[in-house]
Amino acid sequence: MGWTRLAGILMALGVLLGAFGAHALRDQLSTEARQWYQTAVLYHLIHGLALLAVGWLSTVKPLEPLVPRAGWAFLVGIVLFSGSLYLMSLTGIKRLGMITPFGGAAFLVGWACVALAAR
Repeated sequence: MGWTRLAGILMALGVLLGAFGAHALRDQLSTEARQWYQTAVLYHLIHGLALLAVGWLSTVKPLEPLVPRAGWAFLVGIVLFSGSLYLMSLTGIKRLGMITPFGGAAFLVGWACVALAAR
């Protein structure tokens, strides 16, 4: 599966989860859990767009090894960062927050790879 296709799927999922949170979960979550959920959606969507940029960059620099590394880093970041916050907000298990920084680190690696690949 290409990065652009994956970006489209993840963006659609981000919109779906955002709408689900805004409507179905509106009265189900505490204020704190709602903030975690909103942060998860925000970073999910931002890094879905980052994957779209990776898809574009992979056509501009098809032999650059940092481009797929950026894509994998963004994907791991979405799963770990946003995924842990989604789960934490839905379950109330705050220990899941220990996973979130690993996703944030993956996002940073992804952006560093994009910056270096675009040089």
